Order: sequence, then structure tokens, then C-alpha cells
Amino acid sequence: MFSCRADSLWTSAANPERSMYADHKASRKGDILTVVISESVAQSSTQSKKSGKSSSVDASVTSFLFPSSGLGKHKGELPATGLSAKNDFSGTGEVNNTQSITGRAAVLVADVLPNGNLVIEGARVITFSGETQYVVLHGIVRVDDVTSANTVVSTNIADVRVEFISEGELTDAQKRGWLTKLVDQLRPY
Repeated sequence: MFSCRADSLWTSAANPERSMYADHKASRKGDILTVVISESVAQSSTQSKKSGKSSSVDASVTSFLFPSSGLGKHKGELPATGLSAKNDFSGTGEVNNTQSITGRAAVLVADVLPNGNLVIEGARVITFSGETQYVVLHGIVRVDDVTSANTVVSTNIADVRVEFISEGELTDAQKRGWLTKLVDQLRPY
């Protein structure tokens, strides 16, 4: 005896099965989507400041001790004071920074919003030679931006958060120690 089972070509909303004619792009909670990370940031800033201040004080003492006695005079001269001060400041600063990040990472559709947009999130951990790199992705994707290859470019993700975090001995060797940071904060010059 043979048992045959027939399913409908048309699926209902309650049926999790996809039609054989359906597009296999991510569209439901739990689907996997590949994010093509292509971010480039450039920053340039230049500042220049200049200030100057000059002051002069000239004071003399016209009487010292007793005016008619002549005490306090040296060779007939009364004591006098003179003071002059000048302050100049000139400072310049320039920042040029360019960063570029490329890569690919698969993420999960965590939720589908009422308007059909996909909330995605995922993390990727790569460990090699004692260095661990974490790639963390979060954001909202329009279904229309998902290609037929089930990929989306990171520049098309709203509220995107792409984090690259590295840990390991090599990363630690590039950081200043806490004592060096403290000395830099306390140094008055």
C-alpha cells in the first residue's frame, strides 16, 4: 500500500512552508541574511588660534619714610618700581582621519516590524594566533534592499551599529598603561 500526501501549491499565513516558486530572500523571523560591510569614513578639521596681551606698569615712590628728612634716598634718588609684561599665544591643530572597513557577516532576522522591515542582529567571533576579533551587527533592513542573493549592503541598513572589537596580546601591546595615562593627566606642562 502506498500512501500519498498532497499539499497545496498555495500556502497560507499559518503554514510556515514556502512555495516552491517563492523567493528565498530573508523575510521572516529566524531567517539568515548576509550583510556586506562596506563602510568608509573621512574626517578633516583644521583650527588656528592666536591671541596677544600686553600690559605695562610704571610706578614711582614720591615720598619714603618722612618727606622732608631725605631718609630713604640713595644718591638723591627716591626708590622707584617698573613692571612690564607681555603674553602671546599661538596654537594650531589639524586632524585628518580616514577609515575603511570591509567584510561579510551572516546575521539573523530577530523581528519583523508591522511595516515589513526586518530587525537584524548577529555577532561573529574570529580567533587566530591568540587574537580574538568580534564583529557585532544590529540594524533595520527594508525587504526591498535585500538582493536576490540574500545579501544587503551595510550602507542600506537603518540604525546600523557595526562594531569591530579586538582582544589579545597584540592589541594590549598597542595600548598605553594606566600609569602612563595618569602621568599624562597630572603633568602640568
